[in-house]
Amino acid sequence: MSTAPAPQTVHIALGERAYDIVIGHQLLEGMGQRLKTMFPGARFGVITDTNLEKTQWPRLQTSLTKAGLDHTLITVPAGESSKSMDRLEECVNAILQARLERSDIIIAFGGGVIGDLAGFAAAITRRGMAFVQVPTSLLAQVDSSVGGKTGINSRFGKNLIGAFHQPALVIADLDVYATLPERQFAAGYAEMAKYGLIDDEAFFFWLEEHLDEILSGGPARAEAIARACAAKARFVIADERESGVRALLNLGHTFGHALETATGYSDRLLHGEGVAIGMVLAHQFSATKGLCTSQEGVRVRRHLQRAGLPTSLNDIPGPLPSTDELMHNIAQDKKVRRGALNFILTRGIGKSFIATDISADDIADFLRDIRSS
Repeated sequence: MSTAPAPQTVHIALGERAYDIVIGHQLLEGMGQRLKTMFPGARFGVITDTNLEKTQWPRLQTSLTKAGLDHTLITVPAGESSKSMDRLEECVNAILQARLERSDIIIAFGGGVIGDLAGFAAAITRRGMAFVQVPTSLLAQVDSSVGGKTGINSRFGKNLIGAFHQPALVIADLDVYATLPERQFAAGYAEMAKYGLIDDEAFFFWLEEHLDEILSGGPARAEAIARACAAKARFVIADERESGVRALLNLGHTFGHALETATGYSDRLLHGEGVAIGMVLAHQFSATKGLCTSQEGVRVRRHLQRAGLPTSLNDIPGPLPSTDELMHNIAQDKKVRRGALNFILTRGIGKSFIATDISADDIADFLRDIRSS
């Protein structure tokens, strides 16, 4: 029997809210004992989705049971539509019905949807319960499970209802990819590439060189995830509540969220796919402003295409949303400040910056040009 490589740990240094991200293989098998040691006497509420209940839950369930931990399973339908007020109420009611107390622990066992939903349920139930993130998708492992953003969607836009609530621990088991669809892995890769595009061209170059190994599950995959988590940690530590530099993590997200809203948070467009298109659009728009060369946008697009991601509006199946609809969605984005559009633009790969007071007319004209080209 082969021995798994030693796990890697990334520390999020936030004072009394500090926690570790543990990255490695076969972590679910030892998780019950880890939780028993870390939270003596606690009971656990596990929130997951219908897909994971069938595929990965048995591993975690066995671990919790072997450690003698009292646990309750709460299952919601798989998909972005579960980030809703109705599902949030279901989760809160299930926690209360199980008589879980404020000193007990919620486990978010799933991808970004479950992490956001379960984290928000933990944040508001009994005025705040501790929770543990166990991300089961690449997107969740390198992005949404780290940093304390929790929440649900509204018909007015994505992630408009939520709270900052840091997890007590993040466990990123790399073996979950055995049951993760290729499309979901690719969607997570967009968030990984984002860290290079923000302020680390060397990392983006490294990703270009090692993409095949990352996609195939070679040693570069674990290294890439650890480097991405360390990048996210750096921004979270510097700006926990996104009042400044952490906003750079939204590269591609203003366009991406608008597209997700327009497509009804459906399987037509996964979150990471929207971000991939959004990052290409951000580079293209920056080029129209003379901030970077058009070739840099081409480089970004080609790399994301190699990873199996959509990179243009025309790659979205079904009817395209109108420019007016996209602009309406953009105006609802959380990054709007007193009516002014704030975008993350770039002066080149690894040179992103926060641009304020962007003209809505300029964005609309750019989108019309893109659609007609």
